[in-house]
Amino acid sequence: MNPVFERNLRQTRRQLFSTAGTGLGAAALASLMGESVTAQTKAGDGGLPGFPNFAAKAKRVIYLAQGGAPSHVDLFDWKPGLAAKYGEQLPDSVRMGQRLTTMTANQKTLPMLPAIRPFKQYGDCGRWLSTLIPHTGSIADDICVVNSMHTEAINHAPGMTFFLTGSQIPGRPSMGAWLSYGLGNASENLPSFVVMTSRDRENSCGQLFFDYYWGSGFIPSKHQGVQFRGTGDPVMYLSNPNGVDRSLRRTLLDDLAKMNEMKLADYGDPEIETRMTQYEMAYRMQTSVPELTDINTEPKHILDMYGPDVQRKGSFARNCLIARRLAERGTRFIQLMHAGWDQHNNLPTQLEIQCRDTDQPAAALVKDLKQRGLLEDTLVIFGGEFGRTPFGQGDIKNKQKHGRDHHGRCFSLWMAGGGVNAGTQYGKTDDYAFNVAENPVHVHDFQATLLHALGIDHEKLTYRFQGRRFRLTDVHGKVIKELLKG
Repeated sequence: MNPVFERNLRQTRRQLFSTAGTGLGAAALASLMGESVTAQTKAGDGGLPGFPNFAAKAKRVIYLAQGGAPSHVDLFDWKPGLAAKYGEQLPDSVRMGQRLTTMTANQKTLPMLPAIRPFKQYGDCGRWLSTLIPHTGSIADDICVVNSMHTEAINHAPGMTFFLTGSQIPGRPSMGAWLSYGLGNASENLPSFVVMTSRDRENSCGQLFFDYYWGSGFIPSKHQGVQFRGTGDPVMYLSNPNGVDRSLRRTLLDDLAKMNEMKLADYGDPEIETRMTQYEMAYRMQTSVPELTDINTEPKHILDMYGPDVQRKGSFARNCLIARRLAERGTRFIQLMHAGWDQHNNLPTQLEIQCRDTDQPAAALVKDLKQRGLLEDTLVIFGGEFGRTPFGQGDIKNKQKHGRDHHGRCFSLWMAGGGVNAGTQYGKTDDYAFNVAENPVHVHDFQATLLHALGIDHEKLTYRFQGRRFRLTDVHGKVIKELLKG
């Protein structure tokens, strides 16, 4: 049996035309354009031709994705008038038929619940923030707080998938994969897209981390995120097997590369090229990753800045420090995912713990980048998939057991560095923190603005799949220029 002949027999008309670009079609096109196919392939390894589309304000992104939805009412969006409305029913004129989750849809009343801790003004800008996040307050002049975010999502996984891929349905390329595809990899020894996860030690939030949060969808899989783990080897299967030393591994990889090159010549499958690329990256990471994750080389004052939890492997604090080290070494998109913000019935107890785990490390990351001259071209984002309701869930008179439900009509996030208009606040909600009142920012607007900061026109970064050109912002999105300088 000839496998090539058998494959050709089973090939459909669509498959024939879709792969023609790697054979005679590519050769003819290269001849007409006066270019070699090999040269085009090399150019693609460094990103797409013409990208970035214009001068970029940021070179890299550190996305501090907070799973479970931090409460904008309690942390970022100060509504002093809510104190006088404590326990009052949310007016129908404010709710306007907004759908609720099954957790509160049958609740007899929707009693207003003001912020559980006081707010105060921070920085020269006088930003009002909760006293639960004093370290974020210490960087008030470096951040832009967006209080007018909104989304259609009402449940966690669809909401986070929407932010990271542009669709509530899994299967699209994630944000980091898009940037790796469009801009390429700036580091020879580390992936262009790295992911780290953490959660609250109490395991109070049952939200899971799905690998499609950092997947590549239908674009080549070499652009998917590489997960660094908090236990064991930072990257799975990176260590050599017993009895295999580095020189033997090099020989094995060279022989494997030759066989893969033969298959690539026969089939033109981009996934074969992906395997070749990833094998080589893994070999280089055997040296680069142990050095990267050894935080003992950091001076004591830096470790102290991130807080005591930095010494615990897998913690948000330690991940923030490693994120800074990745940024120094050229990684383009660093995605930190932290779960624990889903306070349905433990808001009075768990919110403070969650803030203590994340507030100091996130602020330290911004300060650390700034003192090293990296903040000006590093875009840092802190936010969840939606917000929490300004009315209470459960018995709000029970000081230990009540909470807030999911709320996508309005919520907050903050951004720093990378050309962000620092020391500002954008957007406004109504007196109930329930609806956007001024300058709405949709999820797709946020994505378009992020890409713009990196020098990308969000309508031009596309990938053709199943007869359609897809993009991160789908068919929506506008750049919110007021969030950026200039």
